[in-house]
Amino acid sequence: MVVMGVQLVVSLLVASVMQKMAPHWSFARWLLCNGSLRRYKHPSEEELLALAGKQKPKGKRDRRLNGLADDKPSSVPRDIDLHLESSTITAVDALVLCYFLEYQWYVDFAAYSTLVYLFTEGYYCLVDPRKEANIGILWCLLTVIFSIKIFFMVMRHYFRSKEGGERSVCLAFAFFFLLIAMLVLVVREDYLEFGLDTGLTNVYDNLEVFLKDQGWEWTIPVSKLTIKLGIVALCSFVGGCLTFPGLRLAQTHLDALKMTADRPLTQLVLHASFLAPVIVVLMWIKPISRDLLLHAPMGKQTVQIMSDPTYNSVRLWTIVALCLLRLSVARHHLQAYLNLAERWVEQMKREAGRITVLEIQRKVTRIYCYVTVVSLQYLAPILLTLHCTFLLKTLGEYSWGFYPEPALMSPAVDAFPVPQASTSSDETEKDDIQATVEQITGALGTFGTVFTPLFYRGLLSFFTWWVAACQVISTLFGLYFHQHLAAS
Repeated sequence: MVVMGVQLVVSLLVASVMQKMAPHWSFARWLLCNGSLRRYKHPSEEELLALAGKQKPKGKRDRRLNGLADDKPSSVPRDIDLHLESSTITAVDALVLCYFLEYQWYVDFAAYSTLVYLFTEGYYCLVDPRKEANIGILWCLLTVIFSIKIFFMVMRHYFRSKEGGERSVCLAFAFFFLLIAMLVLVVREDYLEFGLDTGLTNVYDNLEVFLKDQGWEWTIPVSKLTIKLGIVALCSFVGGCLTFPGLRLAQTHLDALKMTADRPLTQLVLHASFLAPVIVVLMWIKPISRDLLLHAPMGKQTVQIMSDPTYNSVRLWTIVALCLLRLSVARHHLQAYLNLAERWVEQMKREAGRITVLEIQRKVTRIYCYVTVVSLQYLAPILLTLHCTFLLKTLGEYSWGFYPEPALMSPAVDAFPVPQASTSSDETEKDDIQATVEQITGALGTFGTVFTPLFYRGLLSFFTWWVAACQVISTLFGLYFHQHLAAS
């Protein structure tokens, strides 16, 4: 295995291009500022007072000269004939958006990470994968970590809310997902085919062989139950972070359907993208996926439609296609969110009483300023699922279907790398570098022999399935909330 290779050169080149191109062109900025999204401007105080049949009040100095000391904010009737002006979002307008820099950096990094992974997959079609370390895995792993960081950043924003309602919702759903994760982990693999128990057992067996081969006594106080409790805690955290993205997705989905009422084909695509997490969840339920879909009854016999390796490849391609489908309708969801300003104004007109000018301006402006937060809530689950699928394919040694899937075998005792003796201080600099490369290679080899593809298949399959399951639960609750509870 070579540490310095073509992949590292390409990775450094992509990182440099990403840094140099960010001020000039950005995929994240293009998604918001390409002219397809329209925002609503807040009306000025003069426009609102003119609609109410008033004039702008004089300044404080003039009011004091006239003997008037009333500093009450200007208010207008709620039923005024107000129509908001709209305009396309420009790059200058986007600079004032909440968390815009974090949004731009994260989406651009995920895009470049996908390019590096695609290059790595194409490169491995020409070169033996065992000759070089896979740099694309590192990029995908960083994208997964940054996705969880983005979820935590948005959830922390809700926790800082003065009202506290969002905090209670996140904590309640985190506890609910904790219970769901505990139930899922006790389900037998005959129903949920993650292979997590098999992977953990494989790691324990390989670690026992490795430690005994090194002359160490095999004593590990950490049990499988402890590891599963850690997985349950992580699942609870991820579920709490995915709560508000799911609730927001349900709202924008309903609004997008109303917005495209005259386009049935677009509505069909929106429904398909909304059901994408459900399809991902069903693909790991064995009685539905393998037992029902892979076997067709032919009289008294059952014929297998496709082999297990073929189904594994189809499952990977299906997840990637569903992620691309959801990315294709992102603008419809974002525009549906921006239309909340116009819908709020129409609802205000049906109410009685008065409202301050500042409150109208603040409400309309707030909807626009949080469009990047909504974009992160929509895009982060998709990018997280996509890169978890990439990791599942590579670390789990699956195949895209272009070449046979390799058979998984546990490493033998003599397959563990033996640590090399350290070189003397009189060696040349070239020998020192070669020794360092050998040490790094030996460490990577040891890591690869303990944590085998069987373990990665179980862990990444479970995590990918869990992200989709959290989206299904939160979006279904969001549909019920926005159609029944919020309406009442």
